[in-house]
Amino acid sequence: MKRPALRRTPGARAPLLLTVPALLAVAFLMLPLVGILARTSWGELGTHLTAEPTTQALRLSLLVSLWALGLSLLFGVPLAWLLARVPFPGKAFVRSLVLLPMVLPPTVGGVALLLAFGRRGLLGPWLEDTFGITLPFHTSGAVLAATFVAMPFLVISLEGALGGLRPRYEETAASLGASPVRVFLTVTLPMVAPGLIAGAALTWARALGEFGATITFAGNLPGTTQTLPLQVYLLLQESPEAATSVSLLLLAIAMIVLIALRGRWTGTPGDHRDRPAPRPEEPTGTTPDVLPEPPAYVWEKAPQERWPLHADVTGFTRLALAADPGTTIAVVGPNGAGKTTLLRALLGLTPRAHARLRLGDTDVTALPPHRRGVAWVPQDGALFPHLSALSNTAYGLRTHGVPRAEARREAQSWLDRLGVGHLAHRKPGQLSGGQAQRVALARALAARPRLLLLDEPLAALDQTTRAHVRHTLRRHLAEFGGVCLIVTHDPVEAVSLADRVLVLDDGRVLQDEPPAEVTRHPRSPWVARMLGRNAWPGTATADGLELAGGGHLVVAEPLAPGTEALAVIAPEAVSVHREKPTGSPRNVWPGTVREITSGGSRLRLLITSDRAPDLVAEITPQAAAELRIADGTEVWTGVKATEVTVVPL
Repeated sequence: MKRPALRRTPGARAPLLLTVPALLAVAFLMLPLVGILARTSWGELGTHLTAEPTTQALRLSLLVSLWALGLSLLFGVPLAWLLARVPFPGKAFVRSLVLLPMVLPPTVGGVALLLAFGRRGLLGPWLEDTFGITLPFHTSGAVLAATFVAMPFLVISLEGALGGLRPRYEETAASLGASPVRVFLTVTLPMVAPGLIAGAALTWARALGEFGATITFAGNLPGTTQTLPLQVYLLLQESPEAATSVSLLLLAIAMIVLIALRGRWTGTPGDHRDRPAPRPEEPTGTTPDVLPEPPAYVWEKAPQERWPLHADVTGFTRLALAADPGTTIAVVGPNGAGKTTLLRALLGLTPRAHARLRLGDTDVTALPPHRRGVAWVPQDGALFPHLSALSNTAYGLRTHGVPRAEARREAQSWLDRLGVGHLAHRKPGQLSGGQAQRVALARALAARPRLLLLDEPLAALDQTTRAHVRHTLRRHLAEFGGVCLIVTHDPVEAVSLADRVLVLDDGRVLQDEPPAEVTRHPRSPWVARMLGRNAWPGTATADGLELAGGGHLVVAEPLAPGTEALAVIAPEAVSVHREKPTGSPRNVWPGTVREITSGGSRLRLLITSDRAPDLVAEITPQAAAELRIADGTEVWTGVKATEVTVVPL
């Protein structure tokens, strides 16, 4: 059977105008390497490389390059972190100083080092008189020269890795009680390890091959400053064949370093091609109806203190918040309302808002995030990818000094309780989105916080798992001695988990009442729509409401004329007709069906009209069939005056 010919994807062929110069560039870079390989005396290669001057220069090069690498790590890692994480005046100038040795001719760098650290330089006389240190024509001078030209490779590589690392990982670690130093050592460095290793390899390779700055500043003394590149320079005059063999050695070392990196030095944290693919969520049937409870000692060792909350938030989000211990507050509002800003202000992590925060009898306003006792779960969970689920969950306990064995035992109990105990030894990259979110929730609960902040904690879970985790979370919050704030867009979460619903819009509080009151009388169009209601703002008149979007609404219980108000209409209270109704509805408009969606056993219709704002109605499938409802159908809608709830704003 003849195999069908493969068809090229349109646009896959490289343009000839670009291909030819690219191939010429490859040839240009390749020819010098081919020249070395072609001119190498392979029969005498061993003799050239084992000669005493060459081995002595090689040992010195390894010594100098390793010292240069050590100094680059000691000073370059903090500098890279400073450039990536801390805004300060003159930052662009400092970065230019870092890049300068990379673009400066090496001999000019050597002259600059000589004028700074030489015997007649700026610091040279002081170093010699005070410490007896003379850098030129000494091995330490060769180390200094190699460090000067090589350290920028480490700083730039690591700064790029740090820039690609989302600060949310470090902020989450701080909220779990980790000090800045602990965060840097246990979260930041492990997560940027690929960039650090790549930068260190490039730094070492560059220090090993340094020539110009070394010969200018430290000289060319055999056994003292004569490194392998300087040995090549001398051999070119005395024995070109030997120089070619030593050059081949340096070329091989450089190629080995680059091949080992495999291009990863330009990557960002978390960009690992060999990371296991996330596993799908466990089938619903494998999740037990009743999730296992942790051992009794978890509750026995839980803090017995009670932590009421008092907060005054200023800035973009402006509110005064007070809550008794054990209170759960659902924070709702449209995107940009200031919900996440509120949480970050309570954590002390944002300049957009400032919170004067008191937990119990302790004013924590001036305390750094890791000492506030405020734990949070961000929207994406921010699990540390280099730690297992168990180690992630135990992280907060370990930062508070809990012994390792006890912390892991308690962490395991929390994972069991949230139905992911069997995943304890998996890394986050091996978890599905829902599993990772449950581990993040367990980590926050295990940290024994005084204030718990949850930003969309159940958003990544399927409906069945969400119900199980919601039940578990409600059980924990009933025993929690502090206050919990939950940012959510799910009305079920707000009603089932919260004692109060805090409605924000543009950083201001629109409503702060029990869920039942917010459900009955929402004062925000967004909240009313979140609850599935029609919400129309307007101005009260003698018999109803003059709508902001145009039109007039008659209500049974009008407010005082001139009052700004919100009319709330349940979708099931809207009647739909093919002809203009003649019955009791006081509010009747013609309209057009623009969208039909299924909501359980009923259909939701979006109806537009030039005489009223867009309206959502609910009807049964049978009624839709009888009315021959389809997208674009012309209909009449009716709303009784008694079905309209008017809430003053």
